[in-house]
Amino acid sequence: MSSATPTSGTSLGRRLSLAGVLRLRRPSEIWFKPALSVVVAVAPPNLILLALGRLDLAMYTMAGSLCALYAHNRPYAARARTLAWVVLGMLGGVAVSLVAASLTRDAVVLVTVGALLAAVQKALCDATRIGPPGNVILTFVSSAALFTPQTLGQIPGHLALAAAAGAFAWLVGMAPALVRPHGPERRATAQALHAAAAYADTRGTGDGHARTRAAGYAAVQAAWQTLLSLPACGARAATRQALERLVVRAEVALAAPADSDPERLRAWARALRGTGTVPRAGDPHTDATGAVADELLGVDAELDARPAPLWRRLGPLTPIAVRTALGCALAGYASLALGIGRPYWALVTAAALYQANLTLTWSRTVQRVVGNLAGVLLFAAIAPLAHLGQAALVLFCLAFNFGAEALITRNYWLGSVCVTPMALLITEFAGYQESGELITERVVDTLVGALVGFLAAVAVTNRRAGDRVEQAVTAADRARERAARLLAEPEPAPGALEAARRGLAAALADLRATADAAAGEWWQRALPQERVVLAEQSGHRTLAATVRRQAARVDRDTDTRTEDVRP
Repeated sequence: MSSATPTSGTSLGRRLSLAGVLRLRRPSEIWFKPALSVVVAVAPPNLILLALGRLDLAMYTMAGSLCALYAHNRPYAARARTLAWVVLGMLGGVAVSLVAASLTRDAVVLVTVGALLAAVQKALCDATRIGPPGNVILTFVSSAALFTPQTLGQIPGHLALAAAAGAFAWLVGMAPALVRPHGPERRATAQALHAAAAYADTRGTGDGHARTRAAGYAAVQAAWQTLLSLPACGARAATRQALERLVVRAEVALAAPADSDPERLRAWARALRGTGTVPRAGDPHTDATGAVADELLGVDAELDARPAPLWRRLGPLTPIAVRTALGCALAGYASLALGIGRPYWALVTAAALYQANLTLTWSRTVQRVVGNLAGVLLFAAIAPLAHLGQAALVLFCLAFNFGAEALITRNYWLGSVCVTPMALLITEFAGYQESGELITERVVDTLVGALVGFLAAVAVTNRRAGDRVEQAVTAADRARERAARLLAEPEPAPGALEAARRGLAAALADLRATADAAAGEWWQRALPQERVVLAEQSGHRTLAATVRRQAARVDRDTDTRTEDVRP
């Protein structure tokens, strides 16, 4: 059992490194999709309002248009549901903010409402794994709405504008399905194959092989989640089953890297580009005997498995929600104490910091400050041009929308360089403001929000992180024992061993992610590092045994088939 005493290994100083915080990564494979989508979603409403001379209403249409940033990695059947919930969530947050703004002008009350909204949005986005940009966009819009003068009679019209723009954003997000209906699931499968090939290159040995293996299992798990969100019948079923076979091959490569061909895995991944036929995985004779089919028998059962109730998923997120509420509230109050006219900027800065653990929160804090300060300088450079007319404001806003999404996958701070001038330009849609005052307020609110928000993260420790590691170790041990029991049976039920293998692989991926998240916290119980290592080692040995068992069955069935056809 782990100790209840904090150890020197969890000291705060050792967690707050600057190494690599600002390093640029390779751009996302689909960086252009959210970048183009948000421009297409934002441009028509803004241009219509510009033509009508009502650009002051753009904040409400932007609320709906920014929903186009979400769910780009999800299959279209799942994306339709996700985008609908995002639009509804956005409308709900805006509605609460507008009602509060119409009932009171007390800035302290409004900051408190904004902080509570931010905490709810953070918890729900993390619990549902909505994906980037997460809660930040929702909090940005709802917090700005809190400080927009409002009356109760105006609310229905403003919400109608947001809803109309949100509906258009839904159509923008779904439009690529007309060209490449299976694009997201093909892409997820290709990423799993590439990750498995990278691990197969190591042959399971050498420096960094554990990190490569963890990345491979994470990619495979993401691919399964993508495929299991597709319908089990209908026109998509054949494509889904073909992709499932490829993901199984990636799993096999991760369990037995020395026996896998990385170039073949990469060839399959390359073949998934475009809209061509999904490549067949495995020997046709193997498919004919049903061995590969048995690998997939447990998949449909997983479709019927209900996810944990939302309240249970929210439970472990309580410390993060408390951090968000406390940090956002204190940041807003500090901004008010300094006499800043837009405390929601400090509130949003704090809300954007909170990640899975304190180490990642520190990294995001540095990135946010650097990106915002650079963005303020960029705004100062383009402000004279943007003030040439409202059309220039709209065009610059669209350009920064595109730039933010195109660059943010390289590093968060680089995307913030475009987000900051865009946010400053949006404040001028209702009328030009003095640039020096805007810049000063934005710099002060950035520094206040970052400092106070991070101090709140330090103050609210996540002691549950250690408990989650214990639970993840237990889950991995149980999954390994189940697979081991099936291995001991002469003839396990068809598909049972493969379902157990997938369950064990998922448990090991969750264990690694949970342990990494907990390792980034401070002032907590000593983590059971030895148990984690032993659980991973024994789990991967069991995975390899299931692969050898399957290979032996394939060989046996192939030999039987050959004897049956022998004259």
